[in-house]
Amino acid sequence: MQTPTFGAEESRNAQTLIRLALDEDLAAVGDLTGTATIPEDAQGAARFVARSEGVLAGLPILELLARQFGLEASWRGRLRDGERLEPRSEIAHVEGSMRALLAMERTALNFLQRLSGVATLTSRYVQAVAGTKADILDTRKTTPGWRALEKYAVRCGGGRNHRFGLYDAIMIKDNHLAWLARSNDPIGSAIKSARINSPEGTMVIVEVDTLDQYDRALACSPDVILVDNLGPDVLGEAVRRRDERNPSVLLEASGGITLATVGALAQTGVDRISLGALTHSAPALDIGLDYEDDQA
Repeated sequence: MQTPTFGAEESRNAQTLIRLALDEDLAAVGDLTGTATIPEDAQGAARFVARSEGVLAGLPILELLARQFGLEASWRGRLRDGERLEPRSEIAHVEGSMRALLAMERTALNFLQRLSGVATLTSRYVQAVAGTKADILDTRKTTPGWRALEKYAVRCGGGRNHRFGLYDAIMIKDNHLAWLARSNDPIGSAIKSARINSPEGTMVIVEVDTLDQYDRALACSPDVILVDNLGPDVLGEAVRRRDERNPSVLLEASGGITLATVGALAQTGVDRISLGALTHSAPALDIGLDYEDDQA
């Protein structure tokens, strides 16, 4: 796959988080252990190495950290984000001040393990729906402050991004409809109002959890209908009705989806499957930093 774009937004997010991470780790004092035990002029070298299988994400952040610690001249990435990792895969190599390497180690691994974990879990879902038309998408259920990076990691794993925030798409959910229930046609009125009161070209998504709601939404032609917590049999019927009545509407499944169930949902012909688990429940990937004794 192509290396996902790590753009200006991701870079700004990373630099903000790096400042916060280093502040909480070093404060205004620095690394007491390294300063007390390692000579100031000591040099060293180390390799970032995968301990388990997965998908790499976060290499540009390691480069930013290397620059922060004055190690950019010796930094060498061995792989690219989005590439598969095997146990003992060398991810990157860096050398220079031993004190700097030790001070950078935990922060670098925290970023790399977290983001590679998101990419790895995403890739498993993508593999589980291979051969269908379904795309795997993330949600807004991200770690506060980490959204741009976690959504980048989803792309590294072969997934796609849903809306970034409340500002870039309209998504009419159950609580919007609950307040609008005083009207005779909450779904119809919500979609109509969304079209009138948003910039031209804004995507309009409506969430439904029954076939009756689904039929009404389908008649109003939103861009996407998100069908929440319905099994494959009902979802298959929803696909059949969409194909027959309004094929331009995209159909998205969400809610309670696991690796064990995602394949059956994808087989119904749904276009999109969105999962908060990609970002809120991804385990960190096991990655370590191995020091090279002959360089110390």
